[in-house]
Amino acid sequence: MKIPKILREDQQKNLLDSFNTRYITPQRNKLMVKLMLNAGLRLAETLDLEWPNLDTERGVLTVKNGKGGKDRRLFLSPSFCSQLDLWRNEQKEWLKIETAPNYVFTTSNNTRINPRYVRAMVKRQCEKANLPSWVHPHTLRHTFATDLYRKTKDIRMVQKALGHADLSTTMIYTHIVDDDLKEEMQNLREPVEV
Repeated sequence: MKIPKILREDQQKNLLDSFNTRYITPQRNKLMVKLMLNAGLRLAETLDLEWPNLDTERGVLTVKNGKGGKDRRLFLSPSFCSQLDLWRNEQKEWLKIETAPNYVFTTSNNTRINPRYVRAMVKRQCEKANLPSWVHPHTLRHTFATDLYRKTKDIRMVQKALGHADLSTTMIYTHIVDDDLKEEMQNLREPVEV
C-alpha cells in the first residue's frame, strides 16, 4: 500500500500565502485550495459545488453526488464561512450579475472551471511557494484527512468526512500517523550512555 504524501502545516501556510489576492482570480483560487484543505473535497466535488449546497449561516456544506453517487454533509468554521460570503459578493460583482451564480467557483464567463486549469494552477502556486513538484489537488485531500485523523484519532470520522464506502480505504491515513509516531519516539531522548 502506497502511503500518500501530505503537506506539513508550514507548507500549507506557504501555499496559501503564495496567492496575490489583490486580484479576483487568485482570490477565487486561494479559496478553492483552502476549501480542499478544510473539507477534504475531491477536485470534481470542489468544481461541482453549487451555492444552494453551501449554508454559510450554519456552516454546512453538502456534497451532492460525490464519488459513487453519494451525498455527504461537511462542516466549515464560521471564519471560513465569512470568507465564502465575501467571495459570493465579489463573484457577483466580478460577473456583473444580481444573484449568486450556480457554481461557487466559476470562470469569468460564469461557467464551470476546467479541472486541468486547477491542476496547473496548484502546480504554479507550489512553484511560487517553493513546494515539492509532487503536490497536486488530491494532495490537499490527503493532507486534510491526515490532519483530521491526527486531531481526532477517529478513523471512522475521517471515513465519513471523505465519503469512503469502505473503511480499509481510509486506513491508509493511520500509517502516516504511525510514521510520525515512530519518528517522534525515536527522537524523544538522547541515548543514555551505558
